[in-house]
Amino acid sequence: MQTPSDPHGDQPVLRHGPRPADARLTVILVHGRGDSAAGILSLTQEFEADDVAWIAPQAAGHTWYPYSFLSFIERNEPFISSALGLLRRLLEGLEDDRVTAERVVLMGFSQGACLTSEFAARHARRYAGLAILSGGLIGPPATPRDYAGSFDGTPVLIGCSDVDPHIPLQRVQETSDVYRRMHARVDERIYPNLPHTINSDEIAAIAEMLKR
Repeated sequence: MQTPSDPHGDQPVLRHGPRPADARLTVILVHGRGDSAAGILSLTQEFEADDVAWIAPQAAGHTWYPYSFLSFIERNEPFISSALGLLRRLLEGLEDDRVTAERVVLMGFSQGACLTSEFAARHARRYAGLAILSGGLIGPPATPRDYAGSFDGTPVLIGCSDVDPHIPLQRVQETSDVYRRMHARVDERIYPNLPHTINSDEIAAIAEMLKR
């Protein structure tokens, strides 16, 4: 249920493919600002993965939080906590269906990538994979990154343009460094002079991740 303290609480969750309990993998897709669950679910057309379940939550008002991800986290509350809580509930629901994190890929683009990277850092464990596309950890410069836990060798794709107008390159590199420190296997890909988008090289890398 949506409440002032949980603005994303009653938003729909779209699904595609087999039931997670019957699937080899489940991918949670997190859309960017101004996009939708249906929009990011269209990415499934890029992959030949009939044995993969796809889950895409919808943000209230098509945005997970109102201000830049570089703002003080308190300024974006209660939206960030509500969005993180939604992702946590999705994972808990999968666990209830006996789908453990080792069979779950978390994938996000832009604002959804920032949310995904922050959620994973706060809930570090062995996942099937993470794909952080044009995003990074949330908070202003010098935010403490004293996350607990370990990714235990989780493969992580972090991709971004070197001139992305929304995502500073330094934050992308900081995110990679934090994830490596937390024992993730990070594949950082910086693309010269590309716009803010998902590119074909990232799609190919994700396809390989899903095959593994």
